[in-house]
Amino acid sequence: MAEVDPKKASHEVSTPEASVGEPQGVLELPHSWKYKRILGRFHWYASPFVQLLIVSFVCFMCPGMFNAINGMGGGGQMDATANNHANTALYSTFSVVGFFAGTFTNKLGIRTALSFGGIGYSVYVGSFLCYNHTKNLGFTTFAGALLGVCAGLLWCAQGAIMMSYPPEDSKGRYISWFWMIFNLGAVIGSLIPLGQNIHTTEARTVSDGTYVGFLILTLIGAALAWTLVDAKDVIREDGSKVIVMKHPSWSSEIMGLWETFFTDPYILALFPMFLSSNWFYAYHFTEINGAYFNTRTRALNGVVYYSMQIVGAYVFGFALDFKGVRRTMRAKIAWGALFSLIMIVWGCGYKFQTTYDREWASAIKPGTKDEFLNPKKDWSDDGFAGPFVLYMFYGFSDAAWQTCVYWFMGALTNNGRKLANFAGFYKGIQSAGGAITWALDDNKISYMNMFASNWGLLTGSLLVALPVILWKVEDTVSLEKDIAFADGTIDEVAAKAHVIPAGGEGIKEKV
Repeated sequence: MAEVDPKKASHEVSTPEASVGEPQGVLELPHSWKYKRILGRFHWYASPFVQLLIVSFVCFMCPGMFNAINGMGGGGQMDATANNHANTALYSTFSVVGFFAGTFTNKLGIRTALSFGGIGYSVYVGSFLCYNHTKNLGFTTFAGALLGVCAGLLWCAQGAIMMSYPPEDSKGRYISWFWMIFNLGAVIGSLIPLGQNIHTTEARTVSDGTYVGFLILTLIGAALAWTLVDAKDVIREDGSKVIVMKHPSWSSEIMGLWETFFTDPYILALFPMFLSSNWFYAYHFTEINGAYFNTRTRALNGVVYYSMQIVGAYVFGFALDFKGVRRTMRAKIAWGALFSLIMIVWGCGYKFQTTYDREWASAIKPGTKDEFLNPKKDWSDDGFAGPFVLYMFYGFSDAAWQTCVYWFMGALTNNGRKLANFAGFYKGIQSAGGAITWALDDNKISYMNMFASNWGLLTGSLLVALPVILWKVEDTVSLEKDIAFADGTIDEVAAKAHVIPAGGEGIKEKV
């Protein structure tokens, strides 16, 4: 019987039909609780799939609850002023911190970035609970600015995990799994105000209980981030590891941020897509849901909006990993499908937007302070179905957009350090767009002008990104190219074993 290193837990991989050049042999995992199999043959605690599940539930409880609050329109308030000020401050600081977040995340580590980010969501939710009683606009604005700093780190760490941990041929599925679980948080979060306000047919502020429920969940999410392992400890099913800097320093990561622009200048062509990816939220949440519908219908719309995000992420994520088509062709098909979806959904949206304007939505009945002249739409009213279905597909197209953008970035490199910078660019520029649109809404831009800016930016950004899709996405990225942006060696991160398809007898414990 062969001797086994007591510090290793070996899994023998049988590869009788492995092709020439493929890794073969024994996959040895360190003897640690991190590598005990818990979810099937290829899933140990420090595997990409389990780590993705953890970060997904962190976002389920933190950004998911944030989305539920904002999805109700006005942050659940009758007057959207506090929400607009908070979100303008949020996206202003987010745009700055997010752009440089790759540097901080690479140096501080995934767990620290995620947990610190989660705390910001708790303060943000708490500020609206406070506002219900004190009308303290300064606190909600401060909470928004703080959340911008925290969320910049959280979303950078999340993006790095989602794009760099999975194998190349599974990135679409991993992105869809994350987006589905994350938006399930917003669905459940939206069910809370729906249940509490189901008999509220007029427009009013949501109850304290709604905010308290959200606050508890965000605190749990921030604590859950500490159960993640370090990126250097993650091992894929074929024995390969995530490419990160072994010895990151502040100077190396600051330099690495700028080096990205020289090694991958084409990323600039994706910046308009980044900008447009949060541009539509102020329009969706405040200028449609908050302006057109009453309280209980807003809550219902939040449920279906995020439910359709789950559907959209599933459809696009799994299609992007379809095995029968080369990745270069899948990228082109995805671009075409996304362009068609945007034209159809927003084309229908134009027809709807011609039926009301800001003056109609904000007119107050004479002799009252907060009673609207024009009743808000309820789900029991005639003509509700059309706007309801449109709002559903706004959610579907949002998930399609985010899934494709992440997949496009993940198709350009597998280097965790570089993808953290890409994620930082994405979230920073995305948040700059959000800051602009929340400020535009606070300055009472006309709904039609806001609509036009959305449709124009979405279609225009796709055209700008097309050269990257056509000429920079490859069927696979070589390990030599990926390792060039880190301080490790190929032997340290390369695959160690050929993976037998599910149902085979390729792995067994050695004794």
